[in-house]
This record gives sequence, structure tokens and C-alpha cells, in this order.
Amino acid sequence: MIPKVFREVIDLGDGREISIETGKLAKQAHGSVVVQSGKCMLLCTVVSNYEQKDLDFLPLTVDYREKFAAAGRYPGGFFKREARPSDGEVLTMRLVDRVLRPLFPKDYHSETQVMIQLMSHDDDVMPDAMAGLAASAAIQLSDFPFECAISEARVGRVNGEFIINPTFAQLAESDIDMMIGASADSVMMVEGEMDEISEEEMTEAIKFAHEAIKVQCAAQLRLAEAFGKKEVREYPEERSDEDLAKKVHDMAYDKVYAIAKAGSAKHERSAAFSEIKEEIKATFSEEELEDYGGLVSKYYRAAEKAAIRDLTLNEGQRLDGRKTDEIRPIWCEVDYLPSVHGSSIFTRGETQALATVTLGTSRDANQIDMPSQEGEERFYLHYNFPPFCTGEARPIRGTSRREVGHGNLAQRALKGMVPEDCPYTVRVVSEVLESNGSSSMATVCSGTMALMDAGVQLKKPVSGIAMGLISDADSGKYAVLSDILGDEDHLGDMDFKVTGTADGITACQMDIKVKGLSYEILVNALKQARDGRLHILEKLTDTIPAPNADVKSYAPKMVTRRIPNEFIGAMIGPGGKVIQELQKETGTTIVINEDPVTEEGIVEILGTGQEGIDAVIAKIDSVMFKPEVGSVYEVKVIKMLDFGAVVEYMDAPGNEVLLHVSELAWERTENVSDVVNMGDVFDVKYFGLDKRTRKEKVSRKALLEKPEGYVERPPRSNDRDRGRGRDNRDRKPRRD
Repeated sequence: MIPKVFREVIDLGDGREISIETGKLAKQAHGSVVVQSGKCMLLCTVVSNYEQKDLDFLPLTVDYREKFAAAGRYPGGFFKREARPSDGEVLTMRLVDRVLRPLFPKDYHSETQVMIQLMSHDDDVMPDAMAGLAASAAIQLSDFPFECAISEARVGRVNGEFIINPTFAQLAESDIDMMIGASADSVMMVEGEMDEISEEEMTEAIKFAHEAIKVQCAAQLRLAEAFGKKEVREYPEERSDEDLAKKVHDMAYDKVYAIAKAGSAKHERSAAFSEIKEEIKATFSEEELEDYGGLVSKYYRAAEKAAIRDLTLNEGQRLDGRKTDEIRPIWCEVDYLPSVHGSSIFTRGETQALATVTLGTSRDANQIDMPSQEGEERFYLHYNFPPFCTGEARPIRGTSRREVGHGNLAQRALKGMVPEDCPYTVRVVSEVLESNGSSSMATVCSGTMALMDAGVQLKKPVSGIAMGLISDADSGKYAVLSDILGDEDHLGDMDFKVTGTADGITACQMDIKVKGLSYEILVNALKQARDGRLHILEKLTDTIPAPNADVKSYAPKMVTRRIPNEFIGAMIGPGGKVIQELQKETGTTIVINEDPVTEEGIVEILGTGQEGIDAVIAKIDSVMFKPEVGSVYEVKVIKMLDFGAVVEYMDAPGNEVLLHVSELAWERTENVSDVVNMGDVFDVKYFGLDKRTRKEKVSRKALLEKPEGYVERPPRSNDRDRGRGRDNRDRKPRRD
């Protein structure tokens, strides 16, 4: 039986379109769609169990995978099977999760899984830009309790013109790479990198993407209507008790407000809030707590949130006593670790990051091997968030998705300021040692200083700040918070991180929790963030005003030389013998890559000792040495022969040539040692290839004054002619 297929098409302009199709694949899933643009196809399926779990959060899993068969490739590695997700796949999962999660009801706790798979790849289509659309479209076909359709779109700008879902080639020329997630009514998520753009330009890019997203949301609704929208499933709602909620609120609000207004450190404040909570619980009997204990805790958290928000909106004061635009105290230090290539400490309030920089060759580049993208990164940043940084003890099970996402944000913030001609592969590692509010922005700041300490010639220093928003739709009041605390992150309406130089924004990440946030508020928040960034930037440049002029004495120096491809083989030697011995003798690391554009070899020389680097350069010069006809060169005798001396060019050790006995002197020379000896240094003139012998010819005598009365000897006939003539004259009669 041929399945009935339902399809909607979205016009992107420029002849490009996106289609959403359902009814053909994965029909046992609660919702499934195939989203296609060009030859790129994503299959998305969604399933949510009907049993509610006894949890206080939504157990939602968003999984995005790229199949290597989609690009006609085999997976790397021994087993030839897709394994754990790459960082690129994890980043796409996070982008989709951050938009979907807030739209499920807070009391919905069923195990829910969204699976998105790249089934066919197109070199001109970036699949991650369609993942959010695919996820939402599949959910619209299901019976999940989900607030509204959403979508995501990437926006770029080439030659001043905005582009929705640019190709890889267009993105390479773009000064903006932003992913925006939104519903038809509200922007919910923004993440991306920019080339020092202004706050107004960033807002315009968001508006442009939102208009495209509105069209994509409408297409999903049309598809769901044509397919037959299912009735929203029923699920057991959480218990509620309005009287209990009011009782807990009345008992907690004023006390929380007073503690919040007093302004205190994180641990002191947390202990005080816990004490209030325990006091409230003590007013209930054991039987009541057994029955209502979960609700008491829930209503206490609501009262605490309300009191802290009201304090900020009414009095402009925050939990730690700061004003809304005030930055916590900052102290910085560079060159803290004695053995690393570059290091720094950045401490802002109760958040601290220690960054290190390691310099290497192209062999140390981070390899990207995904079906949708292949290549390497010569600058990359890793972010580590151990449990002790928040005073916790918990298992460590590999790198978390959060660590991948925060590291990527900091990397995007800094990479545009690393010069294109930086000869090194640069790895930055941020170790978060304390955390109470935006360790990712602390990573940007510490990373900037560590790079400058390492002698990486950054174009401009970069700083970052985390901002928050508390708003009240009824009163119209709102407060933008600079340099938010961890608590303010949870209770606020927006969490956004902005990084940049003194001249503009380089990266951002926003999660907007309030519906219908006006662009006016967004612009004001971005401008306040700029003031905060510049304040922090001043602290960084007070600590280290400019990049160090050179790398540290114990750090490797990098020298790059280009050689014609014809000399690469001579540099490497048979089986790599020449280059291996050279590395061993000089204590350097030598990497040779071929440049397909210029058809040259790029030789990278990495070493801590200048003497060793100079020796490698001398070897390169020696390999590439080509004497010019008519030029004079200084040579040294390295071997004595009966018919001449083997000499080595002093400017190119290893390059040898035979100085024939006839070219030693104008006088007839019977013994080579009569004129030169081992180790003698003198000048010779180069004549190029001898037409008769087809060997290179050099002459010592050509530089000597010809003796008075010297008569040039007639050239000798060759031995064969002489032999033939003698035979003709002296041959005896043949005996028959």
C-alpha cells in the first residue's frame, strides 16, 4: 500500500526552498518528518512515554546525529561505526534543546525523546540550521502538550545584505554567523559570532531572522492541519493547594526580602535561606510534611523568587548588595604558571578561571571529521567545569554538553582576534576554579590575558559579560542586571552573554524566558552590557596592556619557510631518514605540508633553541641551493681524488661538486695535492653543466691570473680515436 504523503514548502528566496514531509517514514513514532533543502535531508522523530515520572523536571533528550553514509563516507576509526557524538553534533543538540524545553508544561514529566538524523548531505546546505524546524514540525504532528510551533534560522551578512541559512561559501565571507530560535510571537534563543558589529546591527539581524521563522512556523501549522492534528494527550497534573501556597508565601516573603536586602556572600545567603525553609517546615506536623512536603518546598521556592525579584524591581538592589549596573570586584594575574607557554587568572567576585595556552605546529590542529564538515582548527579552546568549583562532590563522566557549549562560545569570542598569519596552532584551556555567575565569560577574559602572556599577537583584547533581566508585564517595570550571579540566572527572565572588543561584539549567547520581549529592552540591555564589557576590558589591559613581544624563553619558537615542491623529497629523505635525523640533531619539530594553491611546501620549524632552528634553516637553504652560472663561490675541500678534489659550498653545506685536476691551476698538475689539500678553503667560479661531460663544472684557475707566455694546449682527442689510429698504424697482419 502506497502511503499518503503530506508536504509543505517554504521559499527561502534565491531559488532555494525547504520542504517538510510526513506520512512516509517512521510512522510508529509519535511524530516524524523529513525536512529537505537541496540534497540535504533530515529525519526527525519524537516519542514521549505516557507514564509520568516522579521528577521535578522534564526528562527531555534531544539527540542530533550525522550519518557518514549521508555524505558517501566511512566513519573513521577501527570499528567503522558511528560512536559518541562529535562536538559539532552536541552543539546542535543544545541549540534545539534550549528552544524546545521551555515550551513544555512545567508539570509534564514524561520521558521525551527528540531524535534528528542527517540522512543525506548537500555541500551547499548547513543541516544544523534546519534541526529546530524539524523538531518542532514533528512535535506539531504529535499529541504532546506543547505551547506553540517554533523554528530556528541561521542569519549571515555578505556585503551588507542579510541572508537566511547561508551556504558554507557564503558564511566564509559573512561578518555575522547567528542562529536564532523563536516562535511566531517571541524570540527565545540567540547564539553566534560576529566581526565586531554594533548592538543595533545585532538587533537588526535578529529581526531579519525572526521574519523568516514566522513563515516556517506557519508552514508547520498548515502541515499539521492537513495531516490531522491529534488531540493533546491528558496527563496527571501536579497537586496544588492555593491555601498552602498563600500560607508559605506569607511566612517566607518578608524574611527572604530582608536577607536579600542585607546583601551577603553566596554561602552565607544560602545558609540563611535554608534556615527560613526549615523554620517553615517545622510549623507542619510529620504527617502534614509526609503529605505536603514537596508542595511546601515548591511554594517556598516561589516565594523566594518573588521576594528577590521584587527587591530588584522596587529598590534597584540585588542579592549581594550591588546596583543593577554594578560589576563585582575584579583581580587578574598573568604568568602564574612557571612552565606553561602562557597563563592567567581572572577572578570576578566568586567566579574564577585559570587559563593556559599551548603553542604547537599544524600537526597539533584540532581535526574536524563530520559528514557535514571536514577540516581543522588551528585555534581552539577547551573549558572544564569540575564539581569543586561550586562546592559539590559528584561523579565525573566525561565532558558534559554544557562544557562543550561554554567552551565553544568562548572560542568563537576569541578566534576572530587571532591574526591570520599566526604561525602556531594555539590551544587554550580554561579551568574553572570557582563559579557563581558566568564562568564562560570569565573564560573569555582569562583566555585573552593568557594569549597575550604567551606572545600571541591578538589584534585586540576581548572581554565578556553575563547579563540578566527581571521584568513585570503588569507594571511595565524592568531591570537589566550586569554581571549576574548564579541565583539571578535562575530567577531572571533573560540570560545573555556578550563578548567583544572596544569596537564591537564578537560573540553572544541568549536565552530569553519572557514572551514578547521588546526590541527596545533588548537594545538597552545590549548597551548596558557594552558599558560592563568596557569596564572589564580596562581591568584586563591594566594587568597586561599588550601582547608580549615574543614567546617565553622556554616556549617553542616557530619559524615558517616555503620551499618549491621539488625539494620536499630531499628534505624528507628516503623513508623520512633525513628529516628524522635533523629533528634529533637540532632538538626541533619539523612539519612539512604542501600548499596546493601555490604548489609550494610549507616547512614549520618549532624549537626552544635558536641554534637548532638556525641549523634547520641552514639545511633548507642547502637543499634549495642552486649555483648561478658565472658566480663565484667559496668552497672547502672535503675529499681528495686522483683526478681532482671534491669541494663543498661553504654557503650550502652538503652541496658538493668535483673540481677537476685540470681546473686547479693554469700549470699542468700531476698531483692534486701539489695545489690543494684537505680542508683548504678558496673561491671557484661556476660554469654550469659541461656540454662534453654533462657534469657541473667549477674552476679555481679561472679566478687566477694567467701566467705570462701561457699557451693553451690543444684539446686531447678521446681515447677511442687515439686507439683506433694506433691500431691502423701498428696493427700486425691477422693470422688466418
